[in-house]
Amino acid sequence: MMFILTRLFAFAMDAAVIAFAYFAAIALRFNFGEPMWGWRRVALSYGIVCLIYIAAMILSGCYASAWRRLMLRDVPRYMAAFGASAVILAALRVFLPGSTLALVRFPYSVTVIATVFAFVGVVGARVMWRVWCDSRVRDKELLEREERHFDNSAAARFLVGKTVLVTGAGGTIGSEIVRQVAAAGAKRVILVERCENALYEIDREMRSASCTSSTFLPVMADAGDAGRMDALFAAEKPDVVLHAAACKHVPMVELNPEEGWRNNAEATRSLAKVAAAHGVPRFVLISTDKAVNPVSVMGQTKREAERIIMAMESGATVFCAVRFGNVFGSSGSVVPLFREQISRRQPVTVTHPEMKRYFMTVQEAVSLVLQAASRTEKAIYTLDMGKSVRIVDLAEGMIRQAGFRPYVDIPIVFTGIRPGEKLFEEIDVSEKSCYRTDMAKIYITKT
Repeated sequence: MMFILTRLFAFAMDAAVIAFAYFAAIALRFNFGEPMWGWRRVALSYGIVCLIYIAAMILSGCYASAWRRLMLRDVPRYMAAFGASAVILAALRVFLPGSTLALVRFPYSVTVIATVFAFVGVVGARVMWRVWCDSRVRDKELLEREERHFDNSAAARFLVGKTVLVTGAGGTIGSEIVRQVAAAGAKRVILVERCENALYEIDREMRSASCTSSTFLPVMADAGDAGRMDALFAAEKPDVVLHAAACKHVPMVELNPEEGWRNNAEATRSLAKVAAAHGVPRFVLISTDKAVNPVSVMGQTKREAERIIMAMESGATVFCAVRFGNVFGSSGSVVPLFREQISRRQPVTVTHPEMKRYFMTVQEAVSLVLQAASRTEKAIYTLDMGKSVRIVDLAEGMIRQAGFRPYVDIPIVFTGIRPGEKLFEEIDVSEKSCYRTDMAKIYITKT
């Protein structure tokens, strides 16, 4: 029913645009005066003009997708439709008798002007609709909840005036950490990232930001390079280390276990030792729900990273880890993949109809990470992620949000669980698994 209503709305709007284009062309042709055959015949002839334009658009496939999905590659079909319409209207003037069928013999100038106006109006309306719809797309519509906003006063008090080192600073999580740390009033932010382009982008963004007084130091380096990190810590003397650098894509780490172990576990060990040696007051490891009863290589490497920092012995440095689930829209996650598939009108691939995951927006996750960092316990913190979301429900919602019908306009294909994946990730904040803290949504894991 919604599909039918939207298409009827499209026909009505196009008819209105064509009416404006046709009457404007008549007005321009006759210097805004009444044409020789009178406005009554103009009004009657509009029905024929509108029918020709809309029939051409139907045959050209202009109504095959919703307005909001208009792409550059769709414009030629609109050009073809309106070009064909102009040819038909011109042919009517050439081949029909002038006296008996004057109603459908349109002046060539009117045909050209009306066609140009109608094309610009129809395509322009679709472009404006897409821009308006895209500006209103919000994660809460897919997560089926409002984005949460937390009291960050404790984190701000903790970070203000400090030197903060962020590893993986160019990633989805790392870059948001940089933004929020700077907004909290950190004196200096050290951006450690081994990907040159990612480092350039976040450094450029922060240097051009007008809402921060922090200074920034971009460092292109591997966080597991002990010698480089030792020199950096000695020179900059960070007060807080937020270790977000990691290999996080489960299938990729399954295929490259050695690099996953080196980057997730051994690099954490190396960085933690450097931090302890320099007496950094606070070291925070960004962990994952996949470290709970891990079945994947990625989960095992992150669980080992947690064990490493919890076993560290240092008088000055307080170590902690923060576990949470999927960050909505992060690079390598299902959301960008689904968006790409939908934009190309390809089948959306879901591994299993019962696959579920916990999701947070990156702003929510980082806000809670910084709150946890402000605490004083040596602990593994677990963030309350709310209810898990079925991936197939997420896929269906994204297809509808894009203006298509799931399984009709865009199919959903189940490809099977990949090596290392679970049907359900395990984040348990009940009393049997966690202790409640005085900060909402932050729990201390019983280990």
